[in-house]
Amino acid sequence: MYKTIEEFLLNWGHESGSTQKVLDTLTDESLGQEVSPDDRTLGRIAWHITTTLHEMMSRAGLEFEATPQDASVPETAAEIAEAYRTSNAGMVAAMKGQWTDESLAEVKDMYGEQWSVGTVLGILSSHQTHHRGQMTVLMRQAGLPVPGVYGPSREEWAAFGGEAPVV
Repeated sequence: MYKTIEEFLLNWGHESGSTQKVLDTLTDESLGQEVSPDDRTLGRIAWHITTTLHEMMSRAGLEFEATPQDASVPETAAEIAEAYRTSNAGMVAAMKGQWTDESLAEVKDMYGEQWSVGTVLGILSSHQTHHRGQMTVLMRQAGLPVPGVYGPSREEWAAFGGEAPVV
């Protein structure tokens, strides 16, 4: 759990920046990439990450303008990337203006359970990381380069003139 808003925002800056890099790499053609017809497409996962910012944080009491959960999935990758950029900026600005470190201990009804705001922030970050990982697998299947998140990707290692270590 986060102890300060600044602690979350520092971590979130890296996490949301990594998500933005992934979203900015998507192409319109890649949005339909799927594991199976029973699973979300790459575009649907990207949109889910985007709309979750407002859906989850508004449940926690944060008020800001962002893409609503029930918005239709856009047809272009650029629209998804821009919606995330705008929603994220609105969320961060609202957090800075509406919450204090003491807000992190407030308990909210989240999906029938009682979570502190600090827990909500941790779950938001983990949720995004989980789906971003799914996206990178689908990006590889779609033939897209994958940007590094917690270190260089295979493509970035190659650009440095080396080979990615095989673990």
